[in-house]
Parts: sequence; C-alpha cells; structure tokens
Amino acid sequence: MTASGTILVIGATGTTGSRTVARLSAAGHRVKAAGRRAAPVAGAEGVLFDWYEPATHAAALDGADRVYLVPPLGDSDPAATMLPFLHRARAAGVRRAVLLSSSAIPRGGPAVGAVHQALPGLFEEWAVLRPSWFMQNLTGDHAHARSIRDEGALWTATGSGRVGFVDAEDIAAAAVRALTDERAPGTDLVLTGPEALGYDDVAAIVGDVTGRPVVHHRLSYEQMRDRLAAQLPLEFAMMLAGMDRAIAEGAEDRVTDTVERLTGRPPRTLRAVLERETRAGG
Repeated sequence: MTASGTILVIGATGTTGSRTVARLSAAGHRVKAAGRRAAPVAGAEGVLFDWYEPATHAAALDGADRVYLVPPLGDSDPAATMLPFLHRARAAGVRRAVLLSSSAIPRGGPAVGAVHQALPGLFEEWAVLRPSWFMQNLTGDHAHARSIRDEGALWTATGSGRVGFVDAEDIAAAAVRALTDERAPGTDLVLTGPEALGYDDVAAIVGDVTGRPVVHHRLSYEQMRDRLAAQLPLEFAMMLAGMDRAIAEGAEDRVTDTVERLTGRPPRTLRAVLERETRAGG
C-alpha cells in the first residue's frame, strides 16, 4: 500500500472503530473517520456516513484506498445494505477491505457471514476479523455492564461454557495491521484473549477488581430469551439467547495466537483490562 493513501474507518465512534482511528492517526496515517456525525475523531478527518443513506457514500469514499468495515448495528440482513456499498467502493479505487465480523459467524454463515463470503471476490486485498466476545461488554453501557453495576449480577444461558474474551484494544491493534501491512492477510482471523473463561470466572474477577461481589445467574435458553425480549425484538432476543446456548455447548471455548502473531505481543487478560478501565473510570 502507498503511504499517501487514505484509510476510511466506518463506525469510527464505536468500540473498535474509535480505537482503530486513534491508532492509525497516532502512526501518521491519513484517516477518514466516518459516522453519522461528521466530527473529527482522534485527529482524523470527520466525514458523514450512514449505511442507509447512499448519498453519504461518495464523499466518504473519495480518495480512500483502504476501508475498515463495521456492519450496521442490529441489521438482520447486512449483506443487502453493505454489498452495494462495497461494489461502489471497489469502483472508487478501494483496494483493501477489512471487515469486522464475529468468532460466532463463519464465512457464508448468517448475517455478516454473507458479506465475509463476498469479500474475496470484490477486493484484491482483504481480511475478516472474527473477534470473540469483547471484554468491554463488562464495562461501559453494555447490558452486562449495567447489570453488574445495578444488580451485582450477570445473567446468561451459558452454563459452564467458556469464552475467549478479547480486549477491544487488541482488536484495534489487529485491525491496524490488517489495514497497513504490506501484504493483506487474505483470510479470516479469529481473535481471542489469552484465556477462556466461564461467566462464573468472570463474576469472580469483576468482583475482585471492583471490590463488589458479583453473582452469575445461570438461566435456561427460554428464560434468557424472555428476559431479553422484554427490551429487544423477539427475533433478536432469540438470536442472542441462542448464542449463549452455543457457548454452553462449547462453541467459544478456544484461544488463538492471532493477536500475538499480528501485533508482536500477547493479548491482554480480562483482569488487566478491568483494572485499566477501572482506573480510567470505565
């Protein structure tokens, strides 16, 4: 990739997008930070972008040769929204695309899995990041973080299943390498932290770091679905509860060395991240 190129980061105010913008800008790359508000992010040029407003796409793509793709949140069929944009991006001169997907969604799978499947046919240079569950789900404004703060509790249908929770900073570090290394990965990259933890383990670590006891309540799939459906559309609640059930069955019980291979350092532990974000007021 040429040093004079511009990297378009879609979802630039989000959990991974904001961190990716900050890292790219700090390293001296020219970055367009795309979001629903055209405000500068971490020193990057702010540009208006809305997946559902094609009139915003041309200006965002102008001059960009690489793009970081965060799918539209909550879209049950993101391929229908994203693929027309990706064709337009290729025609506009984008050569490399890095897609944020999920460890739970394989190539050709549901939702963003269809975008993953299409990406190699659209771009010469590409990568798909498939992170495990974000450690930041336990801080900030996520439902788990709110229940920890408000109730001293975690509610899941994961049973004793384990997850290789990963720090969003490590995801961003991997995204930067995938966007800027001379050779694109040309594959999907499953990103995890250094250890697989059950939610009983998570509750114990959170309690230890914060000094407030946290209890993990083990729900059935049906109980979790109904709890979520009180706040979310039923179809989305069923999907999320189903992901918990998959964890209970062992689907996320793994760790990979991908973060260390890409970045040259091991991924951070949950305890280290919670201590860091507690110090920062997260």
